[in-house]
Amino acid sequence: MFVTHFYENKTSVLSQLLVSLPTIEENIKIKGRKAKVVQILQIEDNSYHVSIIFEKVPKKQPLKEIGKKKR
Repeated sequence: MFVTHFYENKTSVLSQLLVSLPTIEENIKIKGRKAKVVQILQIEDNSYHVSIIFEKVPKKQPLKEIGKKKR
């Protein structure tokens, strides 16, 4: 059992107790968002810091209807 702390840009995202560690370049899903493992650092015997990068989701622009004005 490994204590894993997931970080994105020095921000703690999730801490879990896992049986197996993720590998580098592995695609994982955290809190419903897709992420990629970038780096794994061993802190103690069973404690690890995992650096991840979340996939960026583009924002959708609302369709503007012609002829309608906001009042």
